[in-house]
Amino acid sequence: MSVHLLHSLPKRFLLPREPLGLLPGLILAGALTAAAIWTGNIPLITHLGLGALTLAIIFGIIAGNTIYPWLQPASHSGVLFAKQRLLRIGIILYGFRLTFQQIADVGATGVVIDLLTLSSTFLLACWLGRKVFGMDSQTVMLIGAGSSICGAAAVMATEPVLKAEASKVTVAVATVVVFGTLAIFVYPWLYRLNLHYHWLSFSELSFGIYAGSTIHEVAQVVAAAHSISPEAENAAVITKMIRVMMLAPFLVLVSGYLSRRHHGITDTAGKSAITIPWFAVVFILVAAFNSFHLLPAALVNQLITLDTAMLAMAMAALGLTTHAGAIRQAGLKPILLATLLFIWLIIGGGAINQLVRHLI
Repeated sequence: MSVHLLHSLPKRFLLPREPLGLLPGLILAGALTAAAIWTGNIPLITHLGLGALTLAIIFGIIAGNTIYPWLQPASHSGVLFAKQRLLRIGIILYGFRLTFQQIADVGATGVVIDLLTLSSTFLLACWLGRKVFGMDSQTVMLIGAGSSICGAAAVMATEPVLKAEASKVTVAVATVVVFGTLAIFVYPWLYRLNLHYHWLSFSELSFGIYAGSTIHEVAQVVAAAHSISPEAENAAVITKMIRVMMLAPFLVLVSGYLSRRHHGITDTAGKSAITIPWFAVVFILVAAFNSFHLLPAALVNQLITLDTAMLAMAMAALGLTTHAGAIRQAGLKPILLATLLFIWLIIGGGAINQLVRHLI
């Protein structure tokens, strides 16, 4: 199934005519990815919720601002391939992590909570970023996507739709790293504080749903909920996976909005044509196929491992093409925006959880 899907992709997903020219860049991105995966398996790093994707971009930035200027002439085409095409294939393969049955496990409550949290956080990001801080739309939407959906993976998936600059993507990923890591320590503390003072009616299950619907990264959700209880962890992971599944329709909506806003190619009726991010559509199809459990579990696990490697290589490539000066030029505004969104996710997300649980 996965091979058939890859053959059905648009030509831009396929290998170029001279693949040997990609080897130096791919080897460099692959080496950084291997280091990130190895480091991510260290217990202390795992406990902090720093997964392979986050570590890959950190290592990429370090290499990009030290040794890469000398390696760039030979490596640029391969690094660009990893940053663009491997990313899209990685997002498609991400569908093998999900099944539609996971929605049923949490029920309508989790779906509604995720939907309301995602939409309110992203819209708040757009309003604050543009109206209050006067930031550019690309940075605002990238930070909003990372905060409202699934962290670095959402930022990377949104980048090709926005055609955003590497420095803006890195700034958005940095905010996810900072506040998602902070959430690992804040959420267990909030749970125990609430357990002592009985402010809100949170059980282990409902708090797991709260964590899964408001914490940025999957790894960070696991780390935070694991320190509470197995029941909270299971509910958090399922809720988070439902939130991740909303990435594809989110990308389609963003693509349609941008097409109409910029008055792109018009059809015969004079309406703006929507540029559909096909990798997001195939992502949904893969998740739907995976819901039937037709592939052996061992093969699915191998595809997930391959997916992690591809996404990590894309992150490493992004880091390689990002200069520290560009991040400094972003200034304080992205951090302030991400801070307000983090506060909203804790307070506003908690209010949404309580309201939906009482209404459904």
